[in-house]
Amino acid sequence: MLTRREALLGAVATGLFAKASQPITRVNFDVPANACDCHTHIFGDPQKFPFWEGRSYTPEPATPEEMSALHRALGITRVVIVNPSVYGTDNSATVYGINARGKTARGVAVIDEKTADRDLDAMGKAGICGIRLNLQTAGLTDPGVGRQRFQAAVRRVKDRGWHIQINTGLGVVTGIKDLVLESPAPVVFDHFANARAGLGIEQPGFSDLVQLVRSGKAYVKLSAAYHGSRYPDFSEVTAVAKALIAANPDRMLWGTNWPHPNTPLPAGRKPTDVTPFREIDDGLMLNLLAAWAPDPSVRKKILVDNPARLYKF
Repeated sequence: MLTRREALLGAVATGLFAKASQPITRVNFDVPANACDCHTHIFGDPQKFPFWEGRSYTPEPATPEEMSALHRALGITRVVIVNPSVYGTDNSATVYGINARGKTARGVAVIDEKTADRDLDAMGKAGICGIRLNLQTAGLTDPGVGRQRFQAAVRRVKDRGWHIQINTGLGVVTGIKDLVLESPAPVVFDHFANARAGLGIEQPGFSDLVQLVRSGKAYVKLSAAYHGSRYPDFSEVTAVAKALIAANPDRMLWGTNWPHPNTPLPAGRKPTDVTPFREIDDGLMLNLLAAWAPDPSVRKKILVDNPARLYKF
């Protein structure tokens, strides 16, 4: 039998594509009503939604229908779709995904200084409620650059009631800490702020992240736990997750990172090569939350109450 990867390579050659991953493991706790997956992406037909020339990878398609199947299997009804870096500042595929899902979806856009206010107005009507600074994927680790990008983002969202989502590492978290504490807009850090799970809670910058969470000025997405942690129990990330939840469960969010883009690129691949998604069991990943937060009332905050507040469901 062909593996998914072998099937994909054949599919690329014939113009067809493999399906994005679906859960294998059954969820082992009662998922509360109106639970939200706070971090997903839609990758549409490249003929309709062309990729940005400056992208760092080229994904397979991942459709709204596949995403809905994922969430039915997980018992999740709400979703936040984040514009991925491969589209640059074109948010059309994300808005397409929101429209396909309807009132249970919200979105996070990527913009630049050329994005007009009228475009932000239109995106707001379509369900966009935040903008993303994707520093990590672009390889931007200079705190000075992070400060400039953050201050520009605050100027664009402060009067809209939107939030600022940042994909960055702990060095930048430390470098913008004072700005986050003063920010008039909520701030969200993706993927555990890219803390290196194997280094634990004593790693440089983690205490700054905890302080921001404890202050209530920053949310953290407990998403993509497989980054830097090992299958099947992902034990390295447990201490990091528990420390963040203990600091302030009212500022925790959970997300899959479906359909799991394979970044950084595997060796030997070019940004224009179609790169298969990671094969991730999101049932197993959701079950990790029950281990990190055994109290059902805390899980309800993370899965329901906090997303409802931030994303205005």
